[in-house]
Amino acid sequence: MTPPNILYLHSHDTGRYVQPYGHQIPTPNIQMLADQGVLFRQAFCAAPSCSGSRAALLTGQYPHANGMMGLAHRGWRLNDYSHHVIHTLRDAGYRSELIGEQHISDDLDLLGYDAVHRVDRSHVELVAPEAVRVLREGIPEPWFLSVGFFETHRSWFEPTSMRDSLYSLAPANLPDTPAVREDVAAFKASARSLDQGVGRVLNALHAAGMVDNTLIVFTTDHGLAFPGAKGSLYDRGTGVMLILRGPGGFLGGKVIDQLVSHVDLYPTFCELAEIERPEFAQGCSLLPMMRGDSPRVREAVFTELTYHAAYDPQRAIRTPRWKYIRHFDDFGRPVLPNLDDSPSKDVFVEAGWGDQPVSREELYDMLLDPEEGRNLAGQEPFERVRAELAERLERKMEESQDPLLDGPVAAPPGVRLNRQDQVSAEEPTYTVGAPAAVR
Repeated sequence: MTPPNILYLHSHDTGRYVQPYGHQIPTPNIQMLADQGVLFRQAFCAAPSCSGSRAALLTGQYPHANGMMGLAHRGWRLNDYSHHVIHTLRDAGYRSELIGEQHISDDLDLLGYDAVHRVDRSHVELVAPEAVRVLREGIPEPWFLSVGFFETHRSWFEPTSMRDSLYSLAPANLPDTPAVREDVAAFKASARSLDQGVGRVLNALHAAGMVDNTLIVFTTDHGLAFPGAKGSLYDRGTGVMLILRGPGGFLGGKVIDQLVSHVDLYPTFCELAEIERPEFAQGCSLLPMMRGDSPRVREAVFTELTYHAAYDPQRAIRTPRWKYIRHFDDFGRPVLPNLDDSPSKDVFVEAGWGDQPVSREELYDMLLDPEEGRNLAGQEPFERVRAELAERLERKMEESQDPLLDGPVAAPPGVRLNRQDQVSAEEPTYTVGAPAAVR
């Protein structure tokens, strides 16, 4: 039997802010995919940074293990591009093709796809028609097709209605102000465009007669580009939409509430293709849970950030009940360049966000405090929980040879960075290893 095709559909900065997760953001095509497939309510990326998240999904390794501890377009690289899933799948006869966003190398040829369909920009208006053409003309099966949309990354479209601008509800951690509401309305417009692109690709897959033997994977890299989300290890930053439809039991409009991670997709692909999982893969296949062999595949998820635009080393462990975050440097304040500029960010910065203290350790009760607003670290009644999670996190770091345990992690020569004390990633940067005169 031919292994299933894999259609990897992905977006930028969407978090879980789409219709199937209960938000008033009309995305009917994404909703239809959820109605037909399996939606994971507690899915998490490995890092709330564009390149680190995608690299983890596509290598099955956490960023500190695969080398992508920062942004590819600023000079970071994978330690070994042969660890990309397309090379493992090639051993099972898969053809691989890429359309649109990918974000783990400035050199598309370095990735190793059998075909790269180059578009001028990775927006829906260009990516979707190319994906439709490729599917219409046909790809030798089995195939792995990556279709990446720039949406919903900033810059967004203008709000499409006055109603959205006036009445949109901001995420719970943001103030309900006119500027924030209009910012959310602009996100909605971008989400609608994303949904249209998803619909066009899915329609083409159906028209090509390949839908029954194709695993559709629809996800995003990390949380919204709003304060307290992208660039943070709070659930708002690491929680992602994840919908799978196709072979392996991913059918029927099911909702899964168990913890899963992006790194679990690599071993899932391997098991579906009936090929051996590489030793370097660090995730857990989802198939035992889908077959009913196990109620869950993991007891906790691990997330991390080392660099985005600037250095901000932190690691976290998240169980169904608790979240523990440890910061590994003494900066002690939000690293503002690690969040895209926006009207919502302006509201926070003007209110003194950059001067708010950040504790070295954070502990949250995710049942009683799902917005992660009350840090319990340092409170005696919760010391046992803090100590247990801290020990589990350190053990995980040791097992995976996390370099952060040995002290500050230096960026390699040629990487371009912002300073922690800057406000925007658009401010002047410096290049690691460059003479001071050219920084």
